Amino acid sequence: MRREELIRSPMHSKSIQLLLLCTFALFSDVVFGDPPYKICSSSGSYGNGTSFENNLNNLLSSLSSNASDSKFYNTSYGVFPDRVYGLFMCLDYISNESCQKCITTVTEEILKLCPQTKEAVVWEESCQLRYSNNNFLGMLNVTGNIGLDNVQNTSETEKFESSVNETLRNLTKVASFDVSANMYATGDVPFEEETIFALVQCTRDLTADDCSRCLQSAIGDIPSCCYASIGGRVLSRSCYLRYELYAFYDGATGPTDSSTAKKESKNKSSKIWMIAGITVVVGLIMVFFIFGLYLVRNKRHRHGKNEIDNHKISLRSLRVATNNFSDLNKLGQGGFGPVYKGKLCDGQEVAVKRLSACSEQGSEEFINEVLLIMKLQHKNLVKLLGFCVDGEEKLLVYEFLPNGSLDVVLFDPKKRARLDWSKRLNIINGIARGILYLHEDSRLKVIHRDLKASNVLLDHNMNAKISDFGMARIFSGNEGEANTATIVGTYGYMAPEYAMAGLYSIKSDVFGFGVLLLEIITGKRNAGCYHSKTTSSLLSYAWSVWNEGKVIELSDPLLCDSCPGDEFLRYMQIGLLCVQEDAYDRPTMSSVVMMLKNETATLAHPEKPPFSVGRFNSNDPDSQECSLNFLTMSDILPQ
Repeated sequence: MRREELIRSPMHSKSIQLLLLCTFALFSDVVFGDPPYKICSSSGSYGNGTSFENNLNNLLSSLSSNASDSKFYNTSYGVFPDRVYGLFMCLDYISNESCQKCITTVTEEILKLCPQTKEAVVWEESCQLRYSNNNFLGMLNVTGNIGLDNVQNTSETEKFESSVNETLRNLTKVASFDVSANMYATGDVPFEEETIFALVQCTRDLTADDCSRCLQSAIGDIPSCCYASIGGRVLSRSCYLRYELYAFYDGATGPTDSSTAKKESKNKSSKIWMIAGITVVVGLIMVFFIFGLYLVRNKRHRHGKNEIDNHKISLRSLRVATNNFSDLNKLGQGGFGPVYKGKLCDGQEVAVKRLSACSEQGSEEFINEVLLIMKLQHKNLVKLLGFCVDGEEKLLVYEFLPNGSLDVVLFDPKKRARLDWSKRLNIINGIARGILYLHEDSRLKVIHRDLKASNVLLDHNMNAKISDFGMARIFSGNEGEANTATIVGTYGYMAPEYAMAGLYSIKSDVFGFGVLLLEIITGKRNAGCYHSKTTSSLLSYAWSVWNEGKVIELSDPLLCDSCPGDEFLRYMQIGLLCVQEDAYDRPTMSSVVMMLKNETATLAHPEKPPFSVGRFNSNDPDSQECSLNFLTMSDILPQ
């Protein structure tokens, strides 16, 4: 990345700053000084009692209620033309409790600071909140950045600013392109007898490239606001940066005030001179270090081989375990091959999936992908115990779950009676947490692509476990969506953008989850027959009764004694939000989990779902389709 020289004279920089502030003041109301800091757009206003005001109040309530569980959240409320979009971001180092307090304060302040304004952003010391009548979510905005400087100046102006720029640019790379950084980075570097502490953060709706562009733009604003100052910060709608000569953020390993910083910096300087005196020794250590790397590399190779050997099960053992794949041991048949119940020599019961012979995936690729799947460990995912590769045979060995798949229980009138309302809610929440883990919390970002009732298994306590990753796709951290010419999936569960155009993303899984949720609470299949010209599927039926205010018609008669009406209505609304036709309108799984957990959160009004989605059922035993891969991967290695 090319480094820009941003050193200017104090007089020049102050003139630029004044010019920028005067120019921006023509378009918005900006106030500097002590926090809160605000930008109130003059592009539009709303009246008392209007739909926009009602939507805004609901949006702010939703943002505040979600601040106790997350440092970032975005959502929208209402319908065009009165729809309002909003987000909040707390600095990552503060606690959830402090984030909750900050956002609660800002939601109260923003209406007072920017009364009846259709677009506003307010910053407090450790958080920011933004709303608009225009959809800005996921869009970079670097206009009108606010620069604030520390009142104390430094005499080493050019050298200091050069160190600050280099530090901030290095942190920008970490925040933008290190998946584990979560678009946040801090760091400290020595400067003379001091230490420079710096922090950068982006709103998490941005792509990695947009996060980088936002922070680079903010760094470019520093000379116009903070030249010669020992500290400064730039407040942007899409990102935030700050640097000081003291540890202003929690977790910093340096001093907490300027005087202490100087003392500790002197100690660090003494240590540096001491280290410099043993340079020759360090050189010798480097020789041993290189030799050590050679040994470690060999050890890792042996460890990788041991990892494969630990999970590899012989074909002979699996033949014995399944009584030579006897039909009496057969649990079911999927699009990727039959599944058999087995018992290993140690007595452990397992489910053995025998992959179809038409798979063209090589043995080495198969083994590598199996090892990746084994890294996905969550209580709501079926555990992969081992595998077997022997000639043309490729088999997967899973934990055995005694209650089978959800569809067998849910769509059988007699068996469904075992699923009272509390068990169904537990299953819904378990599926949601499992998908959230795949999308956001695992080391790999995984899109399942085939969420349906038959791919959810139930353990002995009726806890849900997501299974069958035969169509899963692993994404890199900053990858948002992908396109495929080969549409694989199951009728009734495929999102419209995937079924019609081959586009899939995390929102495709959200759609499948929404269908599952509606099926679970109603006990009805989405692709069932509803004896109506206008309601040919569960989605169309649900949308019809929702708009007619007859939601009770969809409730499962078996739940009449255990299901509160208001709770059924709430879950149905969450399901309809997940199956909206426009992928952008659907919530993320993190938002879904929040809505399921927070009974008092205000829910948005759902838009119309698609009424006919899907091309074929690739997991139908009668289907002639044959998948080429066990797992489709992008060019990514595990972190």
